[in-house]
Amino acid sequence: MTTQTRKSIFRRPEKAYVHPYIGGIVLGIILFLAFFLTGNGLGSSGATARIDAAVVDAVSPSHVDNNPYLLKMAGGDKNPFDDWIVPVFFGALFGGFSSGFFNGRLKFMTTKGPNISNQTRWLMSFLGGVIFLYGARMARGCTSGQALSGGATLSAGSWAVMLAIFAGAYATAYFVRKSWL
Repeated sequence: MTTQTRKSIFRRPEKAYVHPYIGGIVLGIILFLAFFLTGNGLGSSGATARIDAAVVDAVSPSHVDNNPYLLKMAGGDKNPFDDWIVPVFFGALFGGFSSGFFNGRLKFMTTKGPNISNQTRWLMSFLGGVIFLYGARMARGCTSGQALSGGATLSAGSWAVMLAIFAGAYATAYFVRKSWL
């Protein structure tokens, strides 16, 4: 790929975002169709657990066979990728990438405040993502699974998790605000 081609891919005119109400309606229709067609909602943390189980199974199958959590996903002759959530996960990745590409938002950048370095921002983002993913598995679902799917089915546990996530975010924001201002 030449430098000129690379510049034309990443430096396209940026298009306006979809109106939030329209986006919400489209997301609601997609969630309804997911429930209607598959019997499952939306989410992605289950797919990352299955990807992790596949990696562990490739390295140490005996560990997977002796671990009850991993056993139900990849134990014996089970294929950890044989679940509805895996295509949803990769579809969301591909959809986000495609949306960024077609709307002129596909670029390499680090969004941060003036009082934090790029390296610290990347480290904190990675650590936060790992902690959040671990918490999502403990809570039996990520924010999309809990808020969208659980909230749509009026699950009390999902509403409690989402209130805890928002409360935790607001409480943490007070202490890290100086990094962003």
